[in-house]
Amino acid sequence: MFTEITVGVITRAHGVRGEVVVDLRTDEPERRFASGAVLHSESGTNTFTVVSTREHQTRWLVTFAEIPDRNAAEAARGVRLVAQVSDDERPDDDEEYYDRQLVGLAVHTGDSAQPLGTVTAVLHLPAQDMLEISTADGTRLVPFVSELVPVVDLGAGRVVLAPVAGLLEDLDEA
Repeated sequence: MFTEITVGVITRAHGVRGEVVVDLRTDEPERRFASGAVLHSESGTNTFTVVSTREHQTRWLVTFAEIPDRNAAEAARGVRLVAQVSDDERPDDDEEYYDRQLVGLAVHTGDSAQPLGTVTAVLHLPAQDMLEISTADGTRLVPFVSELVPVVDLGAGRVVLAPVAGLLEDLDEA
């Protein structure tokens, strides 16, 4: 099976030959925007085939076969680009995960048999990534670091949190 993931947004034209500036929404631009890669608009109405890419002054510039000139590039402004990826595809680093793999996982602490919540989102904040976890007591945010989340078991459909007081529950103030 395949999942669609957003990999970028066309923000503006660059030059007169159809090259566009893409605001990246992926940590793997070399993989998602490789020459020959086929992307789609979020609406599914347009297809974009990558001809070439390059970095220019901290911006990612892309040439698509379907955008031959500046007029077409201007018309494509604001298009959200999505890639179809296999559900079992993993990042190259074994210690990394795609957001879509984490959302929906059951949350456990230590050896608890019953889940204490569910991962509902992964937030990419400036300081660090956070897991948004829905619990019976409400939504909790847990820093996604190995000291607090030592186990991610995709096969079992769960993450295990370190047993830290106050991580998933409020502490009584004395």
